[in-house]
Amino acid sequence: MFPTNSPIPINAKPLAVQDVAAVNRVEPNNFSVNAGNEAPNGALPYANSLMSGSKKLQDEVEKTGSKMKQHEDNLKFLKAQKNQLDDAILDLQVSLGKYISSSAPKTEDSDTSQVRSEDETVEQILRHENSAAGIYCQFKYRHGSQLSTPILSEDVLGVVASLGKVDEDNLNRLFSEYLGLQNMLAIVCKTYEGIKVLEMYDGEGLVNKGSGIQGLGASIGRALEGRYSVICLEYLRPYAGEFLSDDPQRRLDIPKPRLPNGNTPAGFLGYAVNMVNLDRPHIFCLTSSGSGLRETLFYTLFSRLQVYRTRAEMLLALPCISDGAVSLDGGMIRSTGVFSLGSREDVDVRFPKFSQRAGLPDKYYELENQIKQKKWEKERLQEDIRREQALLDQEKYNFSLRKQDFLKFLADSSTIITQHQLQTAAAHNRQGPPR
Repeated sequence: MFPTNSPIPINAKPLAVQDVAAVNRVEPNNFSVNAGNEAPNGALPYANSLMSGSKKLQDEVEKTGSKMKQHEDNLKFLKAQKNQLDDAILDLQVSLGKYISSSAPKTEDSDTSQVRSEDETVEQILRHENSAAGIYCQFKYRHGSQLSTPILSEDVLGVVASLGKVDEDNLNRLFSEYLGLQNMLAIVCKTYEGIKVLEMYDGEGLVNKGSGIQGLGASIGRALEGRYSVICLEYLRPYAGEFLSDDPQRRLDIPKPRLPNGNTPAGFLGYAVNMVNLDRPHIFCLTSSGSGLRETLFYTLFSRLQVYRTRAEMLLALPCISDGAVSLDGGMIRSTGVFSLGSREDVDVRFPKFSQRAGLPDKYYELENQIKQKKWEKERLQEDIRREQALLDQEKYNFSLRKQDFLKFLADSSTIITQHQLQTAAAHNRQGPPR
């Protein structure tokens, strides 16, 4: 995709291709044919036909050359844009390095706690050993370095529970209960290609249990039965609004709920989708359109789920709750008019606990996000460059074929015209000199 703010310069004039210029142009005065009425065997009409065919072939060669020039100009422009992005990325990386060198080192306790929390979530998933998520994590975290399988490719991102972090235990319990075990154990793929490697079918449309995730489960004696959820990011409708400015987590700028009197409800703490923290690789640029997990996966799962301090305050806010709400003391509204009553249900799979890296300012994360954004733009440019190069190669091939046809036509025409000239001369010789 070309940048919309910098249109690609296209030379609108026909290209004077060097190879074409090297070919002898076939013009009317190049035909040494007797144009008199007595031209034998219809030489003049035939010569005119040859000239018409030559002009047509010559036009085709020059038209293909013009297309080649257009693709060459496009490539030149795209490569210049790529070079500018390379320079910008390098400058940002230099700035990032200054923050790293000047910031306090990470504390060992913080790192250990973070790893331990993530390991606990993986262990929780592995307890569901006959689930698709359990089988996936078994191979990813225990056999991943030993196996090469499409299921462990970059297109399969992981399990929902492992893709976000929540920094407060009570909120973590609430969110996992709201989503339910099936959603927490759902496998997430970037594109439909990831879904296709998870499950394959035989000629009758039945699941092939010897391949995909079923095949992996069978190889370790874990039979996967029933259904399991897979979420494909490229088919989700992402959040279409703005993001909070200067927020390294790129939280969504969703307007606060308003009561009929215009006030924000008492006890409103925020939206669940913004209370999930993401690792930097997952903040943005996961889909082909550049969207991250927050505005795709977690916006789909939570939508505009509101979080309140108490159940009483949540109930007072009913007039402005459209997509559900939860409260820290266990209240839950799943959607307008649908309440979840009774005791809390403890879902045994939860998000890891989020621990902010010590010693690094928010500017550091902002620079990291800018670098990722530039790298994403570079990837898109590289795709455009590959496409333009393929088109250029095709036009070069077409040019070569048409030039060969043109040269062959010229050679054949020259032979035929020579024969006409010889016939004309022979006819004059038979008639003798004029009296």
